[in-house]
Amino acid sequence: MQLILLSGGSGKRLWPISNDLRSKQFIKIFKTADGQYESMLQRVMRQLAGTNADIPITVAASKSQETVLKKYLGDRADISSEPCRRNTFPSIALACAFLHDVRSVPLDEPIVVCPVDPYVDDQFFSRFVELANLIANDEASIVLMGIAPTYPSEKYGYIIPSTSDPISGVVEFKEKPDAPTAQKYIDQGALWNGGVFAFKLGYVLEQAEKILGVRTHEELLENYSALENISFDYAVVEHEKNIKVVRYVGEWKDLGTWNTLTEVMETNFIGDVRADDSCRNVHVINELDVPIVCLGLNDIIASASPEGILISNREHSSYIKPLVENIHQQIMFAEKSWGTYKVIDVERDSLTIKVTLNAGSRMKYHSHERRREIWNVIEGRGLIVVDGAVSSIGAGDVIELPLGCKHMVIADSDLKIIEVQLGAEISVEDKTIHESVGGSKK
Repeated sequence: MQLILLSGGSGKRLWPISNDLRSKQFIKIFKTADGQYESMLQRVMRQLAGTNADIPITVAASKSQETVLKKYLGDRADISSEPCRRNTFPSIALACAFLHDVRSVPLDEPIVVCPVDPYVDDQFFSRFVELANLIANDEASIVLMGIAPTYPSEKYGYIIPSTSDPISGVVEFKEKPDAPTAQKYIDQGALWNGGVFAFKLGYVLEQAEKILGVRTHEELLENYSALENISFDYAVVEHEKNIKVVRYVGEWKDLGTWNTLTEVMETNFIGDVRADDSCRNVHVINELDVPIVCLGLNDIIASASPEGILISNREHSSYIKPLVENIHQQIMFAEKSWGTYKVIDVERDSLTIKVTLNAGSRMKYHSHERRREIWNVIEGRGLIVVDGAVSSIGAGDVIELPLGCKHMVIADSDLKIIEVQLGAEISVEDKTIHESVGGSKK
């Protein structure tokens, strides 16, 4: 058995704390026993370690997420990196080809696919073995996990099973309905489609060849941007006759909207938030360095980050996407394997960023062809390498990096730098990676 976790998301429904680089699975909102906060991804990986510690994991994600995934996953999982965003079928096909062509996983291996960020109890993950066993025993070509619904949701697709048994055939699938229609489905015994399913590895590679015209890892990578943008449900599931569903009864939430996210927050306020006693059912996440003060509010969700500020009635927070999907701006905050960066000023020919490197981390050795940089070290100590020359740096140092020079930083302690980028065409694509050099001072 192999597990593929789908790490997608464009960050629109949880704007402004999420963006294209920082999808919802990386947002730290769950309080741990030691008082720290963990992300959805960290929570799921912790649960998997307790229920399926020996199952190999591959995370299917866009290339833009690769750095932060490596930061959190370490050696616990492989990453199948998409060259660009596509829908779930190309993503799953690429991950399956990676497992077969790169990791030599046999074609008859059961594969379980799950989103990377469900909010569930541990028994949810324990059921994965059951799905895999049904596939291994040729009970069906695809086995789905159907979630017993708790209310007539308009956000999920529905699976209509043929019986009320724990394991059943499938009559049909229904797309996201309105609430009255959803209730009719539930009265018929319908289950939510939670995006969890299993199949044999070779089955999806055959489907990839039939539907996409390619099946090897190399072919998929080379043609990825031209592949059909289609979901696994539309491409495969809805056309498959030999299919079964396993009923799951237990806690399950898709934390894809502000309303559902705040339902599981253990505290009403994260960050510097002040509220008087008259506030009722108010949740605020503040990632800015200024306080938010709330007075006399009821049923309000608010969030402030470098990307923007949201203030919404709780009921209407689920309808945010149309208002923000056309916001096209500089990504203002991102996590990297070495730390974080936060944009603090944007001008026509300059960009000012606060860079924080974690102790013991280093940037990749790189250069820029269309911008020069000025670095002001404001805290910590470390080494800087410029065109092969290594020097010590510390608070108060100012370093000028000419156009085209190769450079990187190595942090001895937590290191904070104000980086000013200067140029007429400042772009994240303007970066050339070079072979790394040593970090010993000469």
